[in-house]
Amino acid sequence: MRMSDENAPWLIAGLGNPGPEYAMNRHNVGFMVADLLAQRMGAKFKRATKGQAQVVEGRIGPPGPANRRVILAKPMSFMNVSGGPVTALSDFYKVPTEHIVAVHDELDIDYGVLRLKLGGGDNGHNGLKSITKALGSDYHRVRFGIGRPPGRMQVADFVLKDFSSAERKELDYFVDRAADAVEALVIEGLERAQSTYNS
Repeated sequence: MRMSDENAPWLIAGLGNPGPEYAMNRHNVGFMVADLLAQRMGAKFKRATKGQAQVVEGRIGPPGPANRRVILAKPMSFMNVSGGPVTALSDFYKVPTEHIVAVHDELDIDYGVLRLKLGGGDNGHNGLKSITKALGSDYHRVRFGIGRPPGRMQVADFVLKDFSSAERKELDYFVDRAADAVEALVIEGLERAQSTYNS
């Protein structure tokens, strides 16, 4: 694990699967948040020099000491092997593990609810499992609740289905709030961001 440096860049990895057929899946909410953050920075994703990913380089925060250099990333390797691209990018940009933020869907939280944390288990999430195997668990997570599958639907089927029409009515608001939470985490630190968004 690389030692932390206050001025080191942050790597924000929105997790998902590449390809238009997956774009509105519950499993792709990390991509949605990353796309919104890029839009706020006035930038477009481009292919990374290093690693199988699309990236945007820029800054988050007001001018001055709170301003942070960030690399937004969407791994293009498919969810289950996200660890490879995230590791390649963290090595290339010299990002310490605790400056990495994974934005991902979370089954055990109600739809639209956010939870921010540092470290912990993967809770059966294959994207996190892959990143933890590659880097250890000391990275930040912004967990976006998608709720549990209804009835007897399999988890794999549920996460690879599009958000329902009822969920889509509020999706933009929740994605916007998740992007706010990522910015707060990077600029203000975990505790302050948790006190605002872990409610």
